[in-house]
Amino acid sequence: MNGTASENLVYLDHAATTPMRESAIAAMMPFLAGEYANPSGSHRFARRARQAVDEARDMVADVVGCSPGEIVFTGSGTEGDNTAIRGVVERTGGRAVCSAAEHHAVLHCVEHVGGHVLGTDAWGSIDLDRLAACLEDAPDSGPDSIGVVSVMAVNNETGSVTDLDAVSRVVRRRAPRAVLHTDAVQAACWLDLRDQWPHVDALALSAHKFGGPKGVGILAIRAGSPIAPFVLGGGQERDRRSGTHNVAGIVATAVALHDTDRERAHEAIRVAELRETLIAGLSQVGDVHRTIPADRSVPGVAHVCFAGIENEALLYLLDEQGVCASAASACASGAMEPSHVLAAMGVERSLAHGALRLSLGHTTTEADVDSAITAVVSAVSHLRQAAGR
Repeated sequence: MNGTASENLVYLDHAATTPMRESAIAAMMPFLAGEYANPSGSHRFARRARQAVDEARDMVADVVGCSPGEIVFTGSGTEGDNTAIRGVVERTGGRAVCSAAEHHAVLHCVEHVGGHVLGTDAWGSIDLDRLAACLEDAPDSGPDSIGVVSVMAVNNETGSVTDLDAVSRVVRRRAPRAVLHTDAVQAACWLDLRDQWPHVDALALSAHKFGGPKGVGILAIRAGSPIAPFVLGGGQERDRRSGTHNVAGIVATAVALHDTDRERAHEAIRVAELRETLIAGLSQVGDVHRTIPADRSVPGVAHVCFAGIENEALLYLLDEQGVCASAASACASGAMEPSHVLAAMGVERSLAHGALRLSLGHTTTEADVDSAITAVVSAVSHLRQAAGR
């Protein structure tokens, strides 16, 4: 198996988290043992740790396409999203705007600060007409003005890609003072971040989504953007994010991002072919809906909805067969509720109950795909027979 030595598992949940890259593990090990100094110190031991953080910052900035001084290391992608949204609201007094299909790290944050949540198109991207109307109706300044617009680069459930260039044109034309933020947590493996950065003012990443460790995030903040710090204390990261640096994690993150960037073009082609093989194999059960077409989705996500089944039961059967997958749904009040993303897209509730996300990554093989096809087809057929369909 791919990633787990002790179990014969088929891991197709890379959108949830990726196996750490061997290069990232090797890079972090010295800083978990001998090089343990605090980089905020003044002695030579501390200076070596600080140099490692600075070099990691340079590597990350090169991949994002920004300057090293615009990179802030955080504890997660969620922290980055919260910093960008709440930081702008606190600093400017303006309101926040996002789409109804955002990750909860953005959606709950915007709701918490009393912002606007807008509808989406059929693919889960923010509706540009509604966005334009929202921005046009807002005053240029004051508490009802728009301080920040947050639009994800790649949807975490469906893999749908947002045209950030189009979003940026709407925001710059109608709310030129607003900060445009993107949750790019799902983008690093599949999109060149250098193409995304010119369109936004803040961009959040999470290391464990591209082969780095959990507990490390990145927030790129364009110079001059009015974002108040979310974590206060020791003044680290130029007063933008206080707290002792996770040197080992930061170094590993930089290496993982560098390697992901270097391999992206080849991996996108390889994984896209595997994804299409997977989709074709699943179609043999019939009555299966592909949520996002290939040309609107990143290569690593195969999102489908099976009519006539409940995904909770499907996931149980897949787990019994050693296939790791996700329904991309949330549990509310003790009952499985359809995904808020699919609801925003207008997917029928009965169909959304049968949603399945199979996400591929750098360790995925042809054997994984073949095994997954066999397991899913068997499980869906069993559930339909049991239901009398």
